[in-house]
Amino acid sequence: MAIQFRNTTFWGVASDLKGCPQQDRPEIVLSGKSNVGKSSLVNALADNKKLARVSATPGKTRMVVYFNVDNKLYFADLPGYGYAKAAKDVKEKFNKLCDQYFVSGRKFSLVLHLIDIRHAPSADDIKMLDYMNQNNIPYFLVFTKCDKFSRAQMNRQLQEFSKILDFHDDAHCFAVSAEKKIGLDDLRRAIEEYLQDELNKSNE
Repeated sequence: MAIQFRNTTFWGVASDLKGCPQQDRPEIVLSGKSNVGKSSLVNALADNKKLARVSATPGKTRMVVYFNVDNKLYFADLPGYGYAKAAKDVKEKFNKLCDQYFVSGRKFSLVLHLIDIRHAPSADDIKMLDYMNQNNIPYFLVFTKCDKFSRAQMNRQLQEFSKILDFHDDAHCFAVSAEKKIGLDDLRRAIEEYLQDELNKSNE
């Protein structure tokens, strides 16, 4: 079943799990540190620069932001970790929200875990990947801002990352640039293929 990513609209926000939408369709969670480009990726996949707010201040998003993708699935943009200029109690609140999201039993189909290809993975990136591996959570690794590197530089960087991050040769890895529209078609196609069985069942 084809997904029209351009038919993506803002659904709403949730400050706790009670505010999340009903689980009536597949859900894709976007995770990563605050300035990694999650909002930019949502905009790029939807081909709509005005869909998700792109903040110049890392950590500004402190709730789960939901997008309705073609009335077939949700994107759930989690608060980013690290660099948030917020009071300690506020920071703890949205970090707790992220933790609850993964341990609550809420059903989601896939995690897009974003890492800025220009910088070494953070300790939180490593912890997140370890957690997903240990709990058999399906994920795609999405390396953002790849237009800043040549292909040779990018390959060298990915080789270095493979020494730090526990992902295998057959892991689903994508190098994308929201700004230059690089890698987006491959990522859209992979999401569509991954969700195909689930989408077909929900359409029956």
